Amino acid sequence: MKTSDFDYDLPEELIAQEPAAERDGCRLLVMDRVTGALEDRVFRDIAEYLRPGDLLVANETRVMPARLLGAKRGTGGAAEVFLLRQHGTPLDNKSALWEVLVRPGKRLKPGTGAIVDFTDAAGQVALSAEIVDWIADAQKGERLARLITPLPSLDEALHAVGHTPLPPYIKDYAGDEELYQTVYSRRESSAAAPTAGLHFTPELIERLHKQGVGWETVELEVGLDTFRIVDEDDPEKHVIHTERYSVPDRTVDAIAATRERGGRVVAVGTTSVRSLESAWDAEAGIVTPREREATSLYLLPGSEFHVVDALVTNFHVPRSTLMMLVSAFSTREHIMAAYRHAIAERYRLLSFGDAMLIC
Repeated sequence: MKTSDFDYDLPEELIAQEPAAERDGCRLLVMDRVTGALEDRVFRDIAEYLRPGDLLVANETRVMPARLLGAKRGTGGAAEVFLLRQHGTPLDNKSALWEVLVRPGKRLKPGTGAIVDFTDAAGQVALSAEIVDWIADAQKGERLARLITPLPSLDEALHAVGHTPLPPYIKDYAGDEELYQTVYSRRESSAAAPTAGLHFTPELIERLHKQGVGWETVELEVGLDTFRIVDEDDPEKHVIHTERYSVPDRTVDAIAATRERGGRVVAVGTTSVRSLESAWDAEAGIVTPREREATSLYLLPGSEFHVVDALVTNFHVPRSTLMMLVSAFSTREHIMAAYRHAIAERYRLLSFGDAMLIC
């Protein structure tokens, strides 16, 4: 097995730069997991492929306003700070340490007293970031920054100055940032959206509920490394990123009930797959509740799936761990054939693009 086995030519013009006009009006490529047979449908047609007793499990994380655009104090030079994850427990509501990426990196080095100020719509400084240290074993020059605000809370400040980050391959999107959030998102904990869920509407979820299809959630805090390309020729040498996830009791109970009635567990997105399969207790033979535990589960062809029976997913970047995961769920040959079909039929690809149902 080689990383190049999961490569394909991605036409730049097929990378979706904005969401579909209707969330559930995008295209849906349905693939038989076993035979590889394909059908071209519309996403709301997913109801025809789900049966009473099936259970959809989605990642309810919400994207943080993690992209901060400001100016370096003292020089006024443009600077960007991207929030990755909170570091430790904050001492109060007005300050906290965060692991961040910065730009320009050469001018925002720890030990130089570098501070970036961010202004709100009224032109007042609502938040400042002091670059205080390097992150040990960082792969992308991550720094530790102290965030401080004069406002009542950091949460208020972040929402006053922050922007919802978009993947690097989406250029100049000026539309509603809420369209990069799922309609069922809750706690802001991610740097990127679980994009397979973007296609669901409240009306479609209610329609599925009336059809007898269950709906439960997990939470996995999606990091920027989800977009990372595997550089190693041998994918098994790749060290996958670690993310925190939670699987609540109600979801565990719903999975058990689904199994008892002969239904299928349908994961909405690869992050839901990683959450559910990480929560599998091999010794007990069941899914167990988890609360913000770390997972570095890496699913490659040959991996076993103990929980998930079907998968809703988007089209992924070449040479990524996500291409390997969907290939593991079916076969590499089926997935590559599906991608060739999608490209030939001019599907819209990646985060704002169309969807697949592998069942």
